[in-house]
Amino acid sequence: MNDQASGSSSDVKLEIGHVLFIDIVGYSKLLINEQSEQIQTLRKIVRGTEQFRLAEAEGKLLRLPTGDGGALVFRNSPEAPVLCVLEISKELKSHPELHVRMGIHSGPVYEVTDLNEQANIAGAGINIAQRVMDCGDAGHILLSRHVAEDLEQYPRWRGYLHNLGECEVKHGVRVGVVNLSGDGVGNAAAPKKFQAIKKRRAHVRWATVAVALLVLGTIVGGTFYLSHRSTTSALRVLDKSIAVLPFENLSRDPDNAFFTDGVQDEILTYLAKIADLKVISRMSVMQYKSGAPRNLREIGQQLGVAHVVEGSVQRAANKVRVNAQLIDARNDAHLWAQTYDRDLADVFAIQSEIAKAIADQLQTKLSPNEKKAIEQPPTTDLAAFDLYSRAKPLLLTAGFSATSEPDRRKAIELLDEAVKRDPSFFDAYCQLAFAHESLYSVRGSDHTPARLALAEAAVQTATRLRPDAAETHLARAQYLYYGLRDYAGALAELEIARRALPNDPRLFELTGYILQRRGQPEEGLQNLQRAVELDPRNFFTLQQIALSYQSLRRYAEAIAALDRALAIEPDNAETRADRALVYLFWKADTRPLHQTIDAILAQGPGAIVRAAVIWFACALAERDPAAAERALVALGDNPCLFERGIILNHSFGEGLLARMNKDEARAGSAFETARAQQEKIVQAQPDYGPALCVLGLIDAALGRKDLALDEGRRAIALMPLEKDFINGSLVLQYFAITAAWAGEKDLALQQLEARVRGPVEGNMLSYGILKLHPLRDPLRGDPRFEKIVASLAPKDN
Repeated sequence: MNDQASGSSSDVKLEIGHVLFIDIVGYSKLLINEQSEQIQTLRKIVRGTEQFRLAEAEGKLLRLPTGDGGALVFRNSPEAPVLCVLEISKELKSHPELHVRMGIHSGPVYEVTDLNEQANIAGAGINIAQRVMDCGDAGHILLSRHVAEDLEQYPRWRGYLHNLGECEVKHGVRVGVVNLSGDGVGNAAAPKKFQAIKKRRAHVRWATVAVALLVLGTIVGGTFYLSHRSTTSALRVLDKSIAVLPFENLSRDPDNAFFTDGVQDEILTYLAKIADLKVISRMSVMQYKSGAPRNLREIGQQLGVAHVVEGSVQRAANKVRVNAQLIDARNDAHLWAQTYDRDLADVFAIQSEIAKAIADQLQTKLSPNEKKAIEQPPTTDLAAFDLYSRAKPLLLTAGFSATSEPDRRKAIELLDEAVKRDPSFFDAYCQLAFAHESLYSVRGSDHTPARLALAEAAVQTATRLRPDAAETHLARAQYLYYGLRDYAGALAELEIARRALPNDPRLFELTGYILQRRGQPEEGLQNLQRAVELDPRNFFTLQQIALSYQSLRRYAEAIAALDRALAIEPDNAETRADRALVYLFWKADTRPLHQTIDAILAQGPGAIVRAAVIWFACALAERDPAAAERALVALGDNPCLFERGIILNHSFGEGLLARMNKDEARAGSAFETARAQQEKIVQAQPDYGPALCVLGLIDAALGRKDLALDEGRRAIALMPLEKDFINGSLVLQYFAITAAWAGEKDLALQQLEARVRGPVEGNMLSYGILKLHPLRDPLRGDPRFEKIVASLAPKDN
């Protein structure tokens, strides 16, 4: 989703563009016919790239011709211009007469009408891309530091990035430049401008490194640089970024640890409301537990911040002592510290004072609304605050795993008690609404009108208490998304909330999910990546990014995202198995997964539980009935397969295994049990397409052809792609399986062919699953099916 901002005129709409600027070096010295020939050749090369064609087909490409080259503005992905230059660079090797240099930058652009009444492009994004390119010589591919920082998140790019430092360009502006080169791409030599800078530095002693990080100011024509991050220059991101680490509980009563966590969380929440700051979310900082030795420089690097806050809380009777200190994580310098000894009832005032003191130390600008928000206490009831502080981390760590349902229900109990004590506890109602929504939406665990009504009641109370608060709009957006699937309404609420919650990763995360459900997977992925900028150690969001890459069949990047997640939780069995599972989807290779499962099993019988569903999938793909039986035992009563809204229960897994073993008696009995269980779910959720779709699949397994096809078609009508691309896509995929099991091969193949084109949801249409999984057995041997499977095979196989 493109960010938009208003310029000085109300009809100027800025959006973030990913700009590639290209020109021919020495163009003006060429003869006229040579100029024409070289421009035509360059244009043909550029237009022939896959990235150019894809972006143009999607309507995501703007072009700005110049006399000696031109600019391409990609609006689909930050990586698009980089991938494009790799294609161009490869093709240029066949044209040694073309001496081309290229520059890339991501920044604001806008469409204008020039004096000739022709559409044109302007903005800081164009200007900076050209300035970056101007720093290079023939063969150079130069990136702004801003683009390089984005690419550094992906291991595949790191070997290509070579920092050159800063270069002074037009109007005295200094830009940070990175050289993209390696494996025959680009020009590895330092540009002449940087060689000259290096010579000058041999004679001039720089006073401080900060001079080399001058802020980009106003750009030509009064256009301001509006980064897609929350700050406006590299220096500002560095200096005005902070993480509030968990405070230490010094109270004798260990139960006060929740109170201590609540104090730290409120200080973080207050600071996060300041647009002039980059603040890391609680999910990422809570992993740095208090009491253990901390390497603050390492923590700063891991979280991408310049400053950290540490502190402690001691509570005794009706007194409280709060200590807080602000530290520069780059050099461990203590910038500010304060101890507050007050009555317990003053703890909320202390939290506000600490936040304002830190903001003052970092020289941030506080708007009147931000100041008001920081000064507003969450509640006046300390007991209610304790209950709220116990509930919030339960919801934070529960994520959207079906196995975390007990945590969500416990959080609801605590929040219910909190609002009984303080019926005006606004934040508690927001959390309560989200807790009910997550139970309603998570894999259909309680997808009932009663649960939705509880969520709605909490949202309505929050709206009544503070109708204009940004948190109210966020709560409404979550309700519209998780409860009503009103994606347009949810996006509108998020846009309002964004104005006062600049550091809340939930806004970008939810926007990403909405765009994916509207059939915009690339834009959705970009928003999830922005959420991770503010929450870099959010394990769940990194898993979602990996799933997004898998849906786009970008498997190498999925593995890289899972590697980031495993760097946070290296012993997480489910994610270790998920990483190995990617090779099954990608290359129909079960060996990495088999080895990973064996390693997890070697840790003890309990280690495999969270990964048992993946073990079952591996065993089915390998046609290993003994392993599949063991996996089913390890699953207990948990589902044997789940993809978003599609949940196949344990009994279905027993039936599938029995059918694979050609034991029809056992298969029939298991599928009958599965049907009885699924029918109850459908009765409780009569309008929920995925549940009805699964019932149709079970009826197909039982040989009830007409009933199965009818249920499948009704499921499609309940969950069309236009309503929800993710679940709609899955319903269509499983309807194809239903048709195949019902003996309707032509219908099954028709559905399958329609789904394999373009982005898909889930992994049931991956090469490996189509090739190996027994769910597809009724189609095996049909040349049409085998052709579809072959079309998805990886090119390096």
